Amino acid sequence: MPMQPWFADAKLGIFLHYGIYAVDGVAESWAFYGGEMTREQYMRQLRGFTAAAYDPRAWADLFVRAGARYAVLTARHHDGVALWDTGAPHGLSVARDTPAGRDLVAGYADALRERGLRVGLYYSHSDWSHPDYPTVRHPDPDPLQVPVNDNRLSSPEPGAEDPAAWRRYLAYRNAQVRELTTRYRPDLLWFDGEWERSPEQWGIDELADEILAVNPRTVLNARMLHRGDYATPEQGVPLTPPDGPWELCLTVNDSWGYQGHDDRHKSVGQLVRYFTETIGAGGNLLLDVGPREDGGITPEQTERLEGLGGWISRHAAAVHGTVAGLPAGHHYGPSTLSGDRRTLYLTCFDAPRETVSVRGLRNRVRRVSVVGTGAELGHRVTGGLHDVPGVLWIDAPAAADTDPHATVLAVELDGELDLYRGAGRG
Repeated sequence: MPMQPWFADAKLGIFLHYGIYAVDGVAESWAFYGGEMTREQYMRQLRGFTAAAYDPRAWADLFVRAGARYAVLTARHHDGVALWDTGAPHGLSVARDTPAGRDLVAGYADALRERGLRVGLYYSHSDWSHPDYPTVRHPDPDPLQVPVNDNRLSSPEPGAEDPAAWRRYLAYRNAQVRELTTRYRPDLLWFDGEWERSPEQWGIDELADEILAVNPRTVLNARMLHRGDYATPEQGVPLTPPDGPWELCLTVNDSWGYQGHDDRHKSVGQLVRYFTETIGAGGNLLLDVGPREDGGITPEQTERLEGLGGWISRHAAAVHGTVAGLPAGHHYGPSTLSGDRRTLYLTCFDAPRETVSVRGLRNRVRRVSVVGTGAELGHRVTGGLHDVPGVLWIDAPAAADTDPHATVLAVELDGELDLYRGAGRG
């Protein structure tokens, strides 16, 4: 199936790392994998996970206010604790093993669909709690990834491999993915943990075929390896965008899940920068929040989602229905381009003082205005020689027409965008 068109125009999704790790506010799964605590200490958090304030409709309402078009919930992280009542052998579940005592995925999926949002579910290939998981070793691990063959929670000692146990593990994983696809019919499956095995060991082709047999329109991320539909860089806008569809996943503070001590929240202005730089390069932003163990999203993270949503609402024309804008060097800031390629949207992070310039634009400009206020701005071209176009100068908007986070100018062209990319006269 071709890539689903809804994904490219979504622009913003909300990532939710929600699980028992919020009880003590420790790193999701990695706290025991990396030795910060024992697995037994980590799993004691099962006793304190209540989901007492879990309100998926309130989540969905917040995501709409944030301007998101989809969300992705950690249905199961590497710790093996599922947020639904899994029937897979050896599977841990908040429905069965915590005071929460219920399926948390069903309400989430229903609430998102009620608000017109696409449903995404995160699922880790790896399970550092399953007895059959550490039974084979990666034949050729990536040296830039976590050293997978050195930790006994993920790999056996050399010579101690057990292929029969590994087949049992794959049956468990496939059964859980089958539960997710058939019960909740997600629009997107966001896999993780892929670095710990080879594509052949994971049985990627068989798993992808089974998922798409249930719903051929399911979008799969790149952690389904060669069967993924889009790339997933983390925590920083790539200087060179990936080829094809992509999505930047980014935390609001420095943590994926809830960690009460982490007060290093990005400001609304910083999030607007990440967002505009991402969509200007043709990607989506998947912005992560970590709910508390009771299911509430903190006021600090709520405030930032709403702040970003306010900016998106005021500048919707420059967000939805657009594609990647100008390559670097034409404008000092990110930009997007309307779907018909006849309107260029220039983002200015700082209030322009005298003029805003655009270089290498071959088109004639019909009109320039400020997105959100409609104020029309003067413009002129100076210079140019033979096939090298002059510089477009746009008068700075009045202070009343600027945005505190980022001002966007709409440049209406006489035809489809036509850029000069040459080196000038030799």
